[in-house]
Amino acid sequence: MRAPTLFMHDRSDPSHPALPVHPADEVLPMRRMIPAALQHVASMYAGLAAPPLIIGGALGLTAAQLTVLLAASLVVAGLATVAQTLRFWGVGAALPITNGVSFAVVSPVLAASASRGQDTLPLVFGATLVAGAVCFLLAPAFCRLLRFFPPVVSGSVITLVGLSLLPVAGQWARGGDPASSGYGSPSNLALAAGTLALTLLLHRLLSGRFLQRVAILLGLIAGTAAAVPMGKVDFHHLSQAPLFALPEPFAFGAPQFEAPIIATMLVVMLVSMTESTVSLIAVGSVVDKPVDDRVIAGSLRAQGLGTALGGALGAFVSCSYAQNVGLVAISRIRSRYAVTLCGAVLVLMGLVPALGSLVALVPLPVLGGAAVVFFGSITVAGIRTLAKASLATGHNGIIVSVALAFGLIPVASTDFYDRLPAPAAMVLGSGITAGCLVAVLLNLLLNHFGRGSEANESHIPTAHVDAFDGIDSEAHLPPRSVRQSR
Repeated sequence: MRAPTLFMHDRSDPSHPALPVHPADEVLPMRRMIPAALQHVASMYAGLAAPPLIIGGALGLTAAQLTVLLAASLVVAGLATVAQTLRFWGVGAALPITNGVSFAVVSPVLAASASRGQDTLPLVFGATLVAGAVCFLLAPAFCRLLRFFPPVVSGSVITLVGLSLLPVAGQWARGGDPASSGYGSPSNLALAAGTLALTLLLHRLLSGRFLQRVAILLGLIAGTAAAVPMGKVDFHHLSQAPLFALPEPFAFGAPQFEAPIIATMLVVMLVSMTESTVSLIAVGSVVDKPVDDRVIAGSLRAQGLGTALGGALGAFVSCSYAQNVGLVAISRIRSRYAVTLCGAVLVLMGLVPALGSLVALVPLPVLGGAAVVFFGSITVAGIRTLAKASLATGHNGIIVSVALAFGLIPVASTDFYDRLPAPAAMVLGSGITAGCLVAVLLNLLLNHFGRGSEANESHIPTAHVDAFDGIDSEAHLPPRSVRQSR
């Protein structure tokens, strides 16, 4: 079923005909926009803050230097997200998609820093500048890969994105850091389970579509409040955070360029481009606005610019965040302008670290309980896309099963490819990338070379995907005011 079509009237000319507006392009009132944006900020903050904090901690950076890394990551992520959602001069996707630091950068940076220490950062940021430029220049060519993503491939990879993120939700629910004393404690698990149960209960009991759609935000607030008397909310960072911090270009020294590190960062960039393309296809399916070559090229240009800006300000390779795709599906708030506001909030948090510390108050077990919902909704979106592929006959069932296997092996066994050469281990060690490559290659081999029975599948997913389809009987109807005007 098609998504609801909204209408805008030119108030200055009553005779002007109504113009259709897609839900992704709807400008929501601020009372709905602000909570939706804050949900996106909360869902991506942990994943965005983790890479700079892990890298900075491993390099022995001071608290002030860690603040610089984190502030740069927030500002760059916010600007890239704004560019993605607004689209200008061919840059951006004009869809509700976010950008932030890719976690794939952590292992290569730590490996490069083993012998150099803090002297690694100028080399990493130089390589990041090159990777961002390459991403921007390759965007028009890379986007042509879309024809290799029929429903059997895109559905497999979107499903794999959700499945591979669920262990992250489990790790957050246990406390996030396996080295911490309370990791996996009954209190952490109870807090995660309580947040999950409360979120589902709020979604079921709250009246009004808007309140249901911000149930995750309400669950996060309630879970954090419950964690305060349990001593699981750390107020230390809030008191220590500076009031204002302006990112300084090349704060860790002038960028340096070394071929091995540049080559490694280019591999990270290609992995991130692949994962971002999959996330873009997924969000297009969720909002019922299928992507095409132009949209993917614009999205990759924004990612490339964000990565290059990160190299200048002290951030790392950028990618799209799948957890925010799941949040769009679960909340059914499809407006890209809500994500634009999310980007603006991220920039503000980078410039005013005290605001970032407020979001950091949410304990990881609370975030893990909520993450079960929106990570699981990505899996549902993938399954619904797979429903359009003929799995009962032909080769598609084999393609899905093998792609999921290759994608989940590195998730279940993180050291599975450790003895391979570093570039191969990096590509195959990303479950999403490995599953994507296997699905594309098997589809070409089984469905296109020779007499494949599914070779004529539509290459772009077009079905409307809604993780809670059927729960809200009015979910697919136009707004009440439009229905009454008819």
